[in-house]
Amino acid sequence: MAALMQTEHLCRHFGGLRAVDDVNFRLDQGEIHALIGPNGAGKTTFVSLLSGRVPVQSGRILLAGEDITHLPAHARVKKGIAYTFQITSVYPRLTVFDNVALAAQSAGAKPLKPAVAAALKRVNLTGFDDDLAGNLSYGHQRLLEVAMGLALQPRVLILDEPTQGLAAGEIEGFKALVRSLVPATTVLLIEHNMDVVMDLATRITVLNFGQVLASGTPDQIRANPDVQDAYLGGHDD
Repeated sequence: MAALMQTEHLCRHFGGLRAVDDVNFRLDQGEIHALIGPNGAGKTTFVSLLSGRVPVQSGRILLAGEDITHLPAHARVKKGIAYTFQITSVYPRLTVFDNVALAAQSAGAKPLKPAVAAALKRVNLTGFDDDLAGNLSYGHQRLLEVAMGLALQPRVLILDEPTQGLAAGEIEGFKALVRSLVPATTVLLIEHNMDVVMDLATRITVLNFGQVLASGTPDQIRANPDVQDAYLGGHDD
């Protein structure tokens, strides 16, 4: 099966720091693929390269076989790559409806209202249309951010630490939401909560010091001694 998205020898160094160092990575259609690793492993830099927010130094990024290495971020959005941030990136002084409408508009959705309504329904925010985004609870702001991502009609949805700051009940709801997105949308999940990773992911890639330490199924990653030494061994979860 051809990869939906892949990188070949991808590199990004900042001075002497090799944030992403010769990374070969494959994302298949319809999977939930988790990207894990210690703090400073290069995860956020890597997904910033995928989304076009940080320029590639060397190597290639392919989307369905097309070389998108040097496309700007807005062009990648139009190609179907949506990236939600580690910290909520909603517009606090706009309504929930307007936040999602801006995303839907940039994706060329017509008519706008049904597209917004569909995105809000997917994340269980129906009825919040007129609320100011800044007045929502933290958990609801995270869901709004996902709705904005879905309004872009993405082929690939990159979620960066989406459960950070969520209560246990909110995490269960979020996991159900992510499961409902596939296989229509392919999900790349950057997540520290290992219970969430092991529960959701079809495959897991582990980064360490900017390089791929291991890649495989949750069972393979859990049993990998190198991963245990570098990452899992230091965690209670």
